[in-house]
Amino acid sequence: MMICEELDDTRKAYGAALIELGQQRDDIVVCDADLSSSTQTSMFAKKYPERFFNVGVAEQNLMGLSAGLALSEKTVYASAFAMFGAGRAWEQIRNTIAYDMLNVKIVLTHAGITVGKDGSSHQITEDIALMRVIPNMRVQVPADAASTRQMVLDAAKRPGPHYIRLTREKMPRIYESFEPECEDPVVLQDGSDAMILSCGYMISNSLKALPILRERGIDTGLADLHTIKPLPKKAIEKFAKSAGALVTVEEHSIIGGMGSAVCELVCERCPVPVERVGIRDMFGKSGDATSLMQRYSLTPKD
Repeated sequence: MMICEELDDTRKAYGAALIELGQQRDDIVVCDADLSSSTQTSMFAKKYPERFFNVGVAEQNLMGLSAGLALSEKTVYASAFAMFGAGRAWEQIRNTIAYDMLNVKIVLTHAGITVGKDGSSHQITEDIALMRVIPNMRVQVPADAASTRQMVLDAAKRPGPHYIRLTREKMPRIYESFEPECEDPVVLQDGSDAMILSCGYMISNSLKALPILRERGIDTGLADLHTIKPLPKKAIEKFAKSAGALVTVEEHSIIGGMGSAVCELVCERCPVPVERVGIRDMFGKSGDATSLMQRYSLTPKD
């Protein structure tokens, strides 16, 4: 599979998808924590101001208000930066939204280290771990604009809480259309020697790694593991048995993230070697996205 040179803005795809939903359903409301120009919920606010609520710099209140709206039979999309939405408001997400299985879709942007020059205080590499440990929570990581749009639209059809992780950086287009069945990974390339499981921003870097591995005589496949919870267990077992070795690649800590989820499953059901590529046990640094990819060993050659 060739990588498209055209870059996609997943945040704008999110804003556009919200407008689509607003046109289709009167129960859709959107809440933001004073970051609507960055999260692109401002697109919905401009179109449907009576259904948009800006709570200010108060992420805990954002989740509390969203819970109240959900109890009033609204389908709520709550957005902020991932560092503050998943980190600062974790208790409210757990106790107020997930515990009562409320219909709140938490779409957080600026996840990972590619926030770049905003600095380490605005970076989060622990959010997947934080969200997937919460009961009732669905966790997804889109790879481009097409998958972002479809995940946002699909979330409105599913009852209960839902976490969708977006980045700040634009990403290469992977899909012309994205319509996966259930939670199954999308196989972008088959391989008999090893299978790479990746998600989000790291899909494009993983695609670039395939020809490097092929030159070394390693027939490597790649699958987009876009849904981390519920984990597509049968598909991962199939990859493990057919390839005999797995590599997980994510812009997240290797502790508790997608790689950990895969290792937990494989260890129990189909033990094979698994190599985890991701952020080691350390915080991020300030810098441009390309430099940080190199610093944290997330490039295709890694």
